[in-house]
Amino acid sequence: MYPENIITKFQEQFSKEASLVVRAPGRINLIGEHTDYNDGFVLPAAIDKAIYFAISPREDENCYVYAYDLKSSDTFSISTIQKSDKSWANYLIGVVDELQKSEQKIKGFDLVFGGDIPLGAGVSSSAAVETGLAFALNQLYDLGLETMQMVKIGKAAENNFVGVNCGIMDQFASMFGKKDAVIRLDCRSLEYQHFPLSLPNHTVILCNSGVKHSLGDSEYNTRRLECEEGLSILSGIYPNVKSFRDLTLTMVEEAKTSLSENVYKRCVYVVGEIDRVIVACEALERNDLATFGKKMYETHDGLQHNYAVSCEELDFLVDETREDDAVVGSRMMGGGFGGCSINIVEKSKAEAFLNRIKKAYQAKYQKDLVTYAVALTNGTEII
Repeated sequence: MYPENIITKFQEQFSKEASLVVRAPGRINLIGEHTDYNDGFVLPAAIDKAIYFAISPREDENCYVYAYDLKSSDTFSISTIQKSDKSWANYLIGVVDELQKSEQKIKGFDLVFGGDIPLGAGVSSSAAVETGLAFALNQLYDLGLETMQMVKIGKAAENNFVGVNCGIMDQFASMFGKKDAVIRLDCRSLEYQHFPLSLPNHTVILCNSGVKHSLGDSEYNTRRLECEEGLSILSGIYPNVKSFRDLTLTMVEEAKTSLSENVYKRCVYVVGEIDRVIVACEALERNDLATFGKKMYETHDGLQHNYAVSCEELDFLVDETREDDAVVGSRMMGGGFGGCSINIVEKSKAEAFLNRIKKAYQAKYQKDLVTYAVALTNGTEII
């Protein structure tokens, strides 16, 4: 199992011991969805599913990298950065590219990496690859980078080299995670605060719908444009409004006639969701899990009806929990149109919950429901 198999494979591959072994976790987001690009708050946590890196420095400029889970290798040079035809390698090459753009002095390296982050479940295996390599190279070559600098390098690698227009949350959570805590990140100022979420009697369970509807990417871009249009109109009406953070639901209601129906609904969702994160964090400080769970359901309803990024399968998974007293809260997690629901479930009733929801999903969609129980852990670290 991980990370032993990564360490062993490194020895086989390179006939030497790794200089450094690093763990970079995946992440969940408990509340605060589609708020990251709207100057709002998000509430992610690092989880106990991770990518592991066994790495050693080289004296030349060559990088020999092996993806354990894909049984695939690639080679590139830090002096001639170009895209690989192996898509997985571009997440690594992008990090090297960003380090060099910021004038960090590194040489080549030998690397084996792999892990148990489920692919396609929306828990950010790509961000873990980026932050893990940035962290490992920072250690290996004594670059002296601060954690936030490594987060930004990971995000820039995905934006500029891989070509995915992601926000900063995934890389941030992978780096700044803390055991039994969530992190409220202010996406406008990048200030953050940890809030306790130890769950002695509950567990976090992801239910993977197993679907990924193809309209996800185009609709994501459409939502961003609709939010920009709404903010532009509202800031014309209210001169002090610079971002969604400056708006209240009352202001959006008063300006309703100036907005198209879709843009109005998107604005209602974003302003409501920013407020929900604040209320949810206040609930955590009181150890009030019931209120936190209620806010999760409100988020799902907003994503389903106002933001229109859910899908039939995710709605089914969340609706199946509404009358189940074992479930504190449930909602779709991530960009939408597929992926996972996230559920906070009583430990003593978790097995019964899983049996029931798997049976219901199979009956409805003739599909096996894959589930993952996750715990909240520390961020990227040396092991």
